[in-house]
Amino acid sequence: MRKPLLILWLFALMVQVAFAQEAPKPMSWKDVATWKSMPGNGFKLSPDGKWAAYVLTGLEADGELILRNSSDTTGQKSFPIGNTNSGNFEFSDNSQWLAFREFPKFAEKQANEKAKGKPLKDKVHLIKLGTDDKKTFEGVSSYSFNGKATTHLILNLPKDGNGDGKGSDLLIYHLATGKSQNLGNVREHAVNKAGTHLAYTVDAANSQGNGLYLLTLATNSIQVLDSDEAGYQSLNWTEKGDAFAALKMKKDKKYKQDQGILLGVKNLSNPEVVLYEPAKDSTGFDQKYTISPNRRPMWSEDLTRLFYGIHPLVLAEKEKPKKEVNEDSVKTAEAENLAKIMADTTIKSISDLQKAIGKLNTGKSEDKKSSDAKKPEMTIWHWNDARLQSRQQVMENMDKNYSFWAMYDVASKKHIALQDSSMRDLNLLPQEHFALGSDIQAYELQGNLDGQAYRDYYLVDLKTGTKSTLFEKFYQPSFASMPRPSTDGKKLLYGKDGHFYVYDILAKTHTNITENLPVTFVDVEDDHNVEKPMQNPLGWSSDSQYVLLRDGWDIWQIPMGGKETAVNLTQNGRAQKIRYQYRFGLDPEEKGIDLRKAAYLRMYGENTKKSGIAQLAPAKKGGLAPGTKVMIWEDAAIQGLNKAENAAVYYFTKEKANVPTQVFLTDASLSAPKQITENAPDAGKFAWSSGVKLVDYVTDKGDSLQAALFLPAGYVEGQKYPTVVYYYEKLSQTLHNWANPGYSGTGWNPSLYTSNGYAVLIPDIVYKLDDPGMSAVWAVLPAVDAAIQTGVIDESNMGLHGHSWGGYQTSFLITQTTRFKAAAAGAPLTNMISMYDLIYWNSGGGNMSIFEASQGRFRGGPWENWEAYERNSPIYHVKNVQTPLLLLHNDKDGAVDFTQGVEYYNALRRLKKPVIMVQYLGENHGLGKTENRKDYAVRMMEFFDHHLKGAAAPDWMSKGVPRLQLGEHLEERAF
Repeated sequence: MRKPLLILWLFALMVQVAFAQEAPKPMSWKDVATWKSMPGNGFKLSPDGKWAAYVLTGLEADGELILRNSSDTTGQKSFPIGNTNSGNFEFSDNSQWLAFREFPKFAEKQANEKAKGKPLKDKVHLIKLGTDDKKTFEGVSSYSFNGKATTHLILNLPKDGNGDGKGSDLLIYHLATGKSQNLGNVREHAVNKAGTHLAYTVDAANSQGNGLYLLTLATNSIQVLDSDEAGYQSLNWTEKGDAFAALKMKKDKKYKQDQGILLGVKNLSNPEVVLYEPAKDSTGFDQKYTISPNRRPMWSEDLTRLFYGIHPLVLAEKEKPKKEVNEDSVKTAEAENLAKIMADTTIKSISDLQKAIGKLNTGKSEDKKSSDAKKPEMTIWHWNDARLQSRQQVMENMDKNYSFWAMYDVASKKHIALQDSSMRDLNLLPQEHFALGSDIQAYELQGNLDGQAYRDYYLVDLKTGTKSTLFEKFYQPSFASMPRPSTDGKKLLYGKDGHFYVYDILAKTHTNITENLPVTFVDVEDDHNVEKPMQNPLGWSSDSQYVLLRDGWDIWQIPMGGKETAVNLTQNGRAQKIRYQYRFGLDPEEKGIDLRKAAYLRMYGENTKKSGIAQLAPAKKGGLAPGTKVMIWEDAAIQGLNKAENAAVYYFTKEKANVPTQVFLTDASLSAPKQITENAPDAGKFAWSSGVKLVDYVTDKGDSLQAALFLPAGYVEGQKYPTVVYYYEKLSQTLHNWANPGYSGTGWNPSLYTSNGYAVLIPDIVYKLDDPGMSAVWAVLPAVDAAIQTGVIDESNMGLHGHSWGGYQTSFLITQTTRFKAAAAGAPLTNMISMYDLIYWNSGGGNMSIFEASQGRFRGGPWENWEAYERNSPIYHVKNVQTPLLLLHNDKDGAVDFTQGVEYYNALRRLKKPVIMVQYLGENHGLGKTENRKDYAVRMMEFFDHHLKGAAAPDWMSKGVPRLQLGEHLEERAF
């Protein structure tokens, strides 16, 4: 009997061991390197909806492309795609083919980098759907199918060492026959929408054969449309694909730039080439200008006009006129100098006279040396500069490449300049009847100082080029207020003084379309220092007869005619605290909102954090009918509704805080959705958050807010857990968001923390003007108190973390409370007074506008509001700090100047407070290099593990690392 018992015992032990091995484990930072998941753009559906493909990629893992029949839930194929962060694949328009790129493997990249070899080349694979056929093309840089026709696959094959020509090989692969043809020295190529014609330019060595060509794909016939010793570029098909425009750029030794020539091609069956050469139009074209290569030319919709950019010509150095020299003036100056030297020199002999003449010649020599001296490298900062010199430096290339819109009337052969330096911005309105121009030059300096945005608006008649003033000093507190055109280009919707207006361009009338409605369209929750910012409109209907507006809760339909009245389409948003946020655009070619079709809206429960999709049906008399039909409404994050281009197959994404994002297929009713992806296939190996709780609380100033509480993996009710509090303004809406494991630029990933036994609390913060720091205190501490009541949080082991603005909140909070055992602040603002006058180097602009009209939320500068700036600056309360701080700040931070971190670190160090600052050389506001992201993510968790979990402190934390030992320290920690 003992033997069977022994066998049973051994079997039970094996099962127990096997179960232990398979039990989910906490995810380590090392595991993140090979974690594979679906990137944001990683799923596509074939136009007929019958095939689905998605990619799984990893940072240090080789990815794969998954292909499956959308009606078959069992069968699928997998193809290797190498090491990539996004994948690259396309279905053909006729849903018969799939092409995808294969990148080098991770190991190949590493070996090549170590050997300092030549760049590795990619492959492109072509799959015939429903078969096992696969065709591979080597060394491909780009590829595309030929549009709707789908008769060819077009591949660009860059050559090694291409002489002085800019072209490369273009491979045209015939899908039906499997035959290929090669076009050499192709610089640019573009296929029209129908896929019937391929336009391309040739740029060969020594400009031999350079020209503009048109290939008719059905007959394989090539036509030379223009040929010259010039550079051909900027191909641009019309949307319909019935014509295209291009540029020809010719060298001109007189100027630094090439002279531009305009080419327009239409009537594709028997191509008609329109050519306009400004250099030969001395009466109609200002010869100080030329056509710019920096703006793609385009046809008007009716093919009567061509639009293009022009910019000033700059003379070559040798062509610049020499300064005229007045010989009489020179002789007079020399005589005066000689007389002065003679007066200062005692002349007693011939040698004395020679010395005097020598002094004169020496002076001439010194003048010559001075003129040949190198120019200083410097910048002159003037108080009247509209833009800071640093901003001008950031914008220098854009300014150099700036061009003005111009128009060529084909019938009259007339050029018309549509703008000049008095109107820097111009947008062509739909159907090209009018253009909307604007200019900020009169208000740019003040706007850069206080952040309040004003601009002048103009209308330009695109038949005549006539400009008229629409608005002077138009206040634009947010993007939502700016004028936006109707789909017919004849009306403009704009926000002003808390209302929306429509301007009829032809009738020249302004109509207030919201003044009689019972709600406001001002974003009353916007707590920045701006006046009456508007809610962002959904837009115009496709027939230009309606405007759809949001009031923050509901969606309103406003008619343009006088027969109908405005209607609240969604009806229950405000009453039930449901935000109808936006409409899903299901047709990428749709112009405006097609109200003849059902509209799908994204729903979000402000207090429940539920999300879903609602539908509005078309009304019989036009527009949409009021009353929504709820299609999906769940305790999950529902996003990204799309449909197959040519079939009623719909798909959307769903995720939860502990369930990775997956794609679901369904029909127009959105009922019975079927999961089509297996994103994050290794998710079952790891332990994730046990769930979420929504915490309600009231701030010290009486605002009702919420916080998202993410439970630790393996949560047991009644036990308390170490907790990290993270924030950045309002983030409770992330309650159901999946945080894909990765090395972020800030070191933070909530999924990694909950997987490793931490609770994570993310509270909302709302702001009061002049108190950005105190607002965090008034919101965060009550949120923590409310969260403690859930029994989840160990109040004796709480930490704080935030980056940038969140880093500021962290560095400020620890001056106001001692409740937290540890804090990690990334790139924090620490002195609001000194920070105000510094520069946001990434943009080159000053911080003052950010402080007064954006995130800072102050009224005026420090000298007008000193006490408020001081009251909200961590540095002025630094003596109160008792919380150990891990401070991240990089020396090339272009958002929050490095000196902010240094200032806080030195003050804490002077007071002998526990602070460690980590600096990654050459890094900007967030960490960019993978090795730095890895390193900081590990250090930050080690920091919290020590202070909140009692883990032993590593030497870098307890002792620091001497400079001479840093290399060895980093080498030991690298993984």
